[in-house]
Amino acid sequence: MLSLSKKIDYALLALSYLAHKPYRAANTKEIAEEYALPVELLAKILQKLAKAEILVSTSGPTGGYRLLLAPEKISVGAIVDIIEGRPALVQCMRSDSHSCDQIQKCTIRTPLMRVNARMLDMLDEISLAEICKDETESHLVTIPLLVRS
Repeated sequence: MLSLSKKIDYALLALSYLAHKPYRAANTKEIAEEYALPVELLAKILQKLAKAEILVSTSGPTGGYRLLLAPEKISVGAIVDIIEGRPALVQCMRSDSHSCDQIQKCTIRTPLMRVNARMLDMLDEISLAEICKDETESHLVTIPLLVRS
């Protein structure tokens, strides 16, 4: 069955943590300790998110990571894409798939492509703000100065 990986879980946890602390940077160790996550793996995830311009990284004693985009502008689909690439229900729909022995006889590819497209649309429609809102209504603060179009 389709499920999100631990890397995606960790990315969403870290982003949620940062969304709840918009006025200061949080370092990898702080976030990892909050959720008992492996520091090295979380560091790699946060670096990917910074490279994709979801986060901004600052160095120094008070440095760390902050959201570069408002939580409303960050979709779960975008995070999945950044961390692991576009998900696919079946192997032949993966971007790294080179061939399928059944392609000439396949009767399920087209219907499953529609299902896959709906799943991707749903991931793209769910924002970090929605995840944080479900978590707690009162702590999420948007960051108007860092919003990018």
